[in-house]
Formats: sequence, C-alpha cells, structure tokens
Amino acid sequence: MKFEKIVKVSPAFDKRHPEPSKNFGIGSCKITFYLKGENGAVQFMIGTDWYLPHVQSELKNKDFDIEPRGLDVGYHSYNPFYEGHHCMGKCEMLEGSDCYYDGSSLRAEEWIDDFLKGGTEWLWPKLEEYYNEVFNVD
Repeated sequence: MKFEKIVKVSPAFDKRHPEPSKNFGIGSCKITFYLKGENGAVQFMIGTDWYLPHVQSELKNKDFDIEPRGLDVGYHSYNPFYEGHHCMGKCEMLEGSDCYYDGSSLRAEEWIDDFLKGGTEWLWPKLEEYYNEVFNVD
C-alpha cells in the first residue's frame, strides 16, 4: 500500500484575557505526524515546550514543567468503527469527507520515549503498523 507522510506544526499562542469567558490560556507548538492511506489516516501528536518568546520569558521564572509530551495517537476513518461512533465533521485528512476519529493519549505517552530515541525512522514504521492494526490491513 502506498502511504503519504504529512507533518504539521500548529503555532504557539497566547490567548489570555482578563475576562474568564474569553481566557483561552497559553499553548505551545504541537507537531502532528500523519500517515495517510486509502482507508484513512493515523496520527501521532506531540506537545513541545516551544512557546511564544514573551511567554517563554514568563515561564523561565516559574517552576514550569517543560518537556516533549505524547499527546495523541489516533485515526481518521471514512466509516464508523463501533455503535455510537459519532462523525467529527468534515476532515482535512480525508479530503473534506466525514471523519470518524478516535485516539489515545495513553498510547501517545507510551510512544514518546521511543520517538525521542528513534525519530521518524522509528515513527513511520510504527504508524504503518498502527494503520494496519486499525484498518485491518494484512
């Protein structure tokens, strides 16, 4: 099977606001690795400690845990996998088709150490293995 490898980096943000209903906090860059095939796509998302420069300055003065984190291992499917599997809406990974998504932050935490040691040379085969598991590909 032919796969497409996609890497996306979401930007860091500072959406703090004194009014609680408008305060969305701070966020660091997140990196998502997608492996896309004919049945759908799988992903591995990591969190970084790459904040906006003024936020980094603030965090240096606080006891703030900054390390890469495994955030999510999941899949994007054209079809539901189980009863009650709700459509998440139109999905960029599925060319605007309806998307049935599910994922695991626990699995992502299990993967992070191996990813840090092996990089994408470890990750792409692992995502292919996960893709085959999810989509029952022999």
